[in-house]
Amino acid sequence: MRTKTRYQFTSKSIMLIMISITFPSYAFTQPGKVNTDNIKRKWLDVEYAVKSQSQKLDIYLPDEGDGLFPVILSIHGGAFKSGDKEDGQITPMLKGLKRGYAVVSINYRLSGEAIFPAQIFDVKAAVRWIRANAKQYKLNPDRIAAWGGSAGGHLSSLTGTSGNVKELEDLSLGNADKSSRVEAVVDWFGPADFLKMDEQLKESKVKNPQIHSVPDSPESELIGKNITDAPDLVKRANPETYITPDDPSFFIQHGLIDHLVPYQQSVNLAKKLEQVLGKEKVTIELLPGTDHGGPNYETEQNLNKVFLFLDKILKGS
Repeated sequence: MRTKTRYQFTSKSIMLIMISITFPSYAFTQPGKVNTDNIKRKWLDVEYAVKSQSQKLDIYLPDEGDGLFPVILSIHGGAFKSGDKEDGQITPMLKGLKRGYAVVSINYRLSGEAIFPAQIFDVKAAVRWIRANAKQYKLNPDRIAAWGGSAGGHLSSLTGTSGNVKELEDLSLGNADKSSRVEAVVDWFGPADFLKMDEQLKESKVKNPQIHSVPDSPESELIGKNITDAPDLVKRANPETYITPDDPSFFIQHGLIDHLVPYQQSVNLAKKLEQVLGKEKVTIELLPGTDHGGPNYETEQNLNKVFLFLDKILKGS
């Protein structure tokens, strides 16, 4: 049984924040490798499993302190087919080093290498590896938060809701005696129910909407079939399918003019989470004038909100 920390938010569960910049890219990748030369304590390209060359992670620790440090598990986006643990998507997570967090950034098998559920298998294998090796790397095995944007947001949410789901876990990847549950989820504009995306984008009246119900969409390539031909597989990939009362707390943000992943994906996920977990464990913020990711998510003001959420869950403050 998992020990959970409960808390109350003083603000409304759904908040609107006036922000006006857009960043239209489903892949949500920031080009180039992030320069981490200034980080003193780090381990790069550590294998958390050996089935694929993709199954590697990087560990970053604060410059000072003996730990055990609460962990931010950074899961990159990239339409399930691109992105990397060292690209610019890790930048906001690395801000956590100054706030006493360790950051573990992972790669996972992309859709060009393996279809779903390989991706969630890998994420959960990484979580189990963290717990199995926590003492060696000064990590707190009982304080892990999954945080990602776009496809990484989806995998973060799915990790959060499918903690006890055996069919979404490949224990042969290692550390089968460890739990793959996480204690908190930060989901930035991730998809959830793939079959509803086109209809929701039409309702949103956004410019240049992504078409998802086609064979070469990111979601179809993820599950290996056109999503309209495989509703059972779509349901299996949907974080909403697995919600139970012992799921972790969620912090969700989504832009209202996202033309790639409709904001209704996050709204519906939040509503379903609230129905089971209670409003005190779910916060969603909808960002007017904001497209798919971008600098508005990484402002000091916004990151303070994210870290306040993490502090309450992982530090009890």
